[in-house]
Amino acid sequence: MMGGDFAPLEAVKGLRLYLSEKADAVSLFLFGDKGQLTSLLAEHGIHSKQIQIIHAPEVIGMHEHPTKALKEKQQSSIAVGFYWLATGKIDAFISAGNTGAMLVGAMFSIKVIDGILRPAIASIIPKENGKTGVLLDVGLNADCKPENLSQFAVLGSLYAQYILGIEKPRIGLLNVGEEEGKGNLLAQASYPLLKQNSQLNFSGNIEGRDILLDRVDVMVCEGFTGNVVLKMAESIYDITKAKEIEHEFLDRFNFEYYGGTPVLGVAKPVIIGHGISQEKAFKNMIAVAVKMIETGLLTKIKASFTGHPNA
Repeated sequence: MMGGDFAPLEAVKGLRLYLSEKADAVSLFLFGDKGQLTSLLAEHGIHSKQIQIIHAPEVIGMHEHPTKALKEKQQSSIAVGFYWLATGKIDAFISAGNTGAMLVGAMFSIKVIDGILRPAIASIIPKENGKTGVLLDVGLNADCKPENLSQFAVLGSLYAQYILGIEKPRIGLLNVGEEEGKGNLLAQASYPLLKQNSQLNFSGNIEGRDILLDRVDVMVCEGFTGNVVLKMAESIYDITKAKEIEHEFLDRFNFEYYGGTPVLGVAKPVIIGHGISQEKAFKNMIAVAVKMIETGLLTKIKASFTGHPNA
């Protein structure tokens, strides 16, 4: 609750928004300063029996060193939240706090699923025809091996299938040309692995111009390229707002529409929100976490990697 530029107010408003739209039996545990949270909940008329406050008085700043901060601030909302997740007291954890601390916590408190070489973070990309696609990795792994991209494709495919409801997701390798054999050494070596992977519906290479078109459902790349694409997509929304350009397609570039970024490949659901998240983003982060639990996505990911360390 203490993570993000507008914490904890916007997180509280996001809770109110979620509870006003959902009547499901979800228990919400709020990690943060009990005094502040109690006052804000009362101020915004939130008296739900579904909510429990867990006092965590320390705060990890957005620019603190992640590993050092987690070690030194064990009573921070992020550290306490990951402890509760690791010990099974909660089923999923979300925060818009220090991204590095969230990633360190996810990988060292929760651990990576057996068989997965590296976890990835995925982002939703709006398509021009109203559909949505998945892009990964978008920043966790700046340098990758071909085996990593093959695994990212499996993770993205499962996410698209069970969270976005796409029955047989089409996989594309982000490249500088459509033909097999194009690209740098990573792309050239990744193509045959993706093509041979029986778990994937591989459609071949895609180019940058295909990202917003309905060519594929899952777009795979290393985190360096993925992060550049993601940040460019975010700037499109900022520019349209600044110039007062209104269009339903452009509105879908608002990150709050999707909530947060899931860390795929760790053993439990972890959702990382943007530092400037406001109420709509927090509401949607909760919704994504709930869907990951209800669909059994993590169980399906674990099953997909059993006996397939490179698939």
